[in-house]
Formats: sequence, C-alpha cells, structure tokens
Amino acid sequence: MSSTSTGSSRAGRPASRTWTNWAGNVTARPQRTALPSCVEELAEAVRSAGEQGLRVKAVGTGHSFTAAAATDGLLIGPHRLTAVREIDRAGGTVTVEAGLPLKDLNRLLAAEGLSLTNMGDIMEQTVAGATSTGTHGTGRDSASVSAQIRALELVLADGSVVRASAEQDPELFAAARVGLGALGVLSAITFAVEPTFLLTAREEPMSFDRVIAELDELTAENEHFEFYWFPHTDRCNTKRNNRSHGPAAPLPKVRGWVDDELLSNGAFQVACALGQTLPAAIPGIARVSSRALSARSYTDTAYKVFTSPRRVRFVEMEYAVPREAAEEVVRELKALVERSPWRISFPVEVRFAPADDIALSTASGRQTAYVAVHMYRGTSHQEYFTAVERIMTAHQGRPHWGKLHSRDAEYLEQVYPRFGEFAKTRDRVDPQRRFANDYLRRVLGE
Repeated sequence: MSSTSTGSSRAGRPASRTWTNWAGNVTARPQRTALPSCVEELAEAVRSAGEQGLRVKAVGTGHSFTAAAATDGLLIGPHRLTAVREIDRAGGTVTVEAGLPLKDLNRLLAAEGLSLTNMGDIMEQTVAGATSTGTHGTGRDSASVSAQIRALELVLADGSVVRASAEQDPELFAAARVGLGALGVLSAITFAVEPTFLLTAREEPMSFDRVIAELDELTAENEHFEFYWFPHTDRCNTKRNNRSHGPAAPLPKVRGWVDDELLSNGAFQVACALGQTLPAAIPGIARVSSRALSARSYTDTAYKVFTSPRRVRFVEMEYAVPREAAEEVVRELKALVERSPWRISFPVEVRFAPADDIALSTASGRQTAYVAVHMYRGTSHQEYFTAVERIMTAHQGRPHWGKLHSRDAEYLEQVYPRFGEFAKTRDRVDPQRRFANDYLRRVLGE
C-alpha cells in the first residue's frame, strides 16, 4: 500500500522515507511523522506542529490518486487509532477510531450481527480516509459511506478536540463528513448501523444498447445496480444486488477463486501488462474477455457482496454527473473512444446514488450517476482522461475528491451550491490553513 517512516507517538520525529500512495503516482517527503495511539497524543502532535509552523496532513492507506494527503510538514498516520469505542444497539450506531480499516469494521460488525447499509467496492481504506474523500458504492436509496455518519470527533488546528453531529455544531457536521482533510484531523466516527443482512448478487453480461435502453428500469427495480462497459466492444457486465431473506448461498470457493482472483486479478494483470507492451492487442483481448463472461448469482453477507479484491494497480478518474445525464454521457464517452487511436484495457464503471445533504459530497443535492475511467499504472493516461473530463464538465460533472482531475476552486464553486458554506466553516475552524496543501489550494482556494 503506502509507505511511511516510523514516527514517535507524540509530536513526531524527523521523517526518514518518502511516502507513496497505492497507485505510485503521488509521493511526499514530510519533515516529520507521527503515529499517535490515542486522541490525546494526536492533539499534542497537531498542537506541536502549529508551534513549529508546520502544515499537517493525515494519511490512511493511500488509496487516493490525488495529492489530498501529501505534505512537506507533519504527516500523521492514524494506524494505531483503531479502537471500537462503543456499540450502541439501541441507538443503532457504532463509534470507532479514525484509523480502523473498513475491512476490519465490516468484520467486527458482522461478528456483532450488525452491518453498514452500503459500501464501496473496496474496503482497504481507513474509515477516516474513505469518508474524507466521499467514497461511495452504488444504491437506489442508500448513499455513500459518509452519508452513514451520525457524529464525528475532530482535532482542530489548535489541538482542541471537538465533536459534531446534526445537533451539535451542525455546520461543522455538514462539512466534515466529506472534509477533504481541510478542517482538522478526524479522530473518531460514529456510523449508523443495522442488523446484518444478506444480498443476492446477480451478475449478467448484456449488450451496451440493451443496458442503455433499460437503464431507468434497471436502476429503479434494483436496490443496487452498476455496469461495466468494455471499451472496443459493444459488451457490458451488469451487477444487481438486492436484499434476500436467504438462505446464504455464497460462491463455491473454487468458483470464487477462479472468478475473483485468477481471472479478475491474475489473468487481468497479465492482459494489462501485455497491452502496455503491445497496445494493438488490447481490442482483441477486450473482445475475448467480454465474450468470456458468464452469468452468476450468489447470496452472501452484505459487505462480501458489495466489495471485491483489487490487486491490479491503476490510476483512475471518476466524475459524478446528474442522473438524468447518465445515458448521454456514457454514449458520448463510447463514441469518443471509438473514434480515437487509444487502446483502453480497463472497463468503464457506471454507478448510481441518491442525493444527500453533505456540503461537498459529489451527490450533494442531486440524484447522481458516477462514471469512472481507469488506466493501468505506468501507462500514459493524460490524453484519455483530459478528453473524458471535457465530456463530464460539459454536464456539470463533479470530480471525485480522491481521483485524478484538473478542476479548480473557480469551477467547483459553480457545481457545488454549498461550496461557500464549506469555505465559511473552513475559515472558522482553520483560519491559518494549518491543514492546507497544494491540492487543497487548487480545489478550495486560499
């Protein structure tokens, strides 16, 4: 994943190594690092950095493709902040510390007979990293991981520890659920949870034209619907997840290993590497891969259905567009690829989400479709991503905060009605911009 030097648990010590994100496209060399093991140590590290005039950023597992967590000041790793503080069954919440990975949260909830309502498609991130950048899955009625937050604890620039919820500092709560690391360092999060449930997944190949023609029906009739279009083909793979009364019927271990490890990771890694060396082979590989897909259905614990292993390294750009623009956007993207000389080995991923009430959530105030494009790590992506971005911005697209894009504060203020509200909250809690870096200066302004 990412690499950081070992630091002291308190004010931090000089850094000895360069930090690198998961994709390998972002590096940073902080002056100091800290690995606090409790909120008091975290607060001391932030306060001490302020006295030294250092900027402060927290970093999780490095799954963002942007430099959102990069700093040349104090880099805080929350990896020792993993305690489960409280499970409130009556209130339907769990409170955990910021460095707990989502995979561990899912497992401990399952052991307690509890579950998050929705998840993204990977679970390697820390809870703080996932929510700060707006990690989401797909859902007709259930929204992002951040939308499931009921309260949070934050260390501000002066080292003070504050709590925010809908009742306690609602302005900070509205901003900090997707805070980009711009408001402070998250130390704990309270999530809404529910009794554990099963999902039945139905995965089925479809033609591109059929998916587009039936998109309204597919998104309305299924709790969770997504599809992947294979560039250079007219083929898609669709996935429909719906709640089930059971019984559980997971994929047989051999079938699961063949599909999710051998084919989706091992064989796909080989195909991507071959395509990088011999781009002309990519369309043929895509046609074979898309034709090799077969339908499958299984029923399992929700988080096991929502998530899948992703071991092939890539870079990604994703935009959130108004739901009503989804069909046109995807058609334009397909036409763009077909008339271009590019050879695209990764499928285009399309997901959906309801509107939410978080200031800088990509689904803030509007029904949303997400369109994501990827390129194999080490392959030139700039021309492809730039052209796709033109399509997205023509439809008032909002870039995912943790994925590659070129937008700045001037553009983002136009597509986020509550952008000014976030800025005012930032001015209040971090007027000296202790948590700023180059990325935040670009997307939020000074």
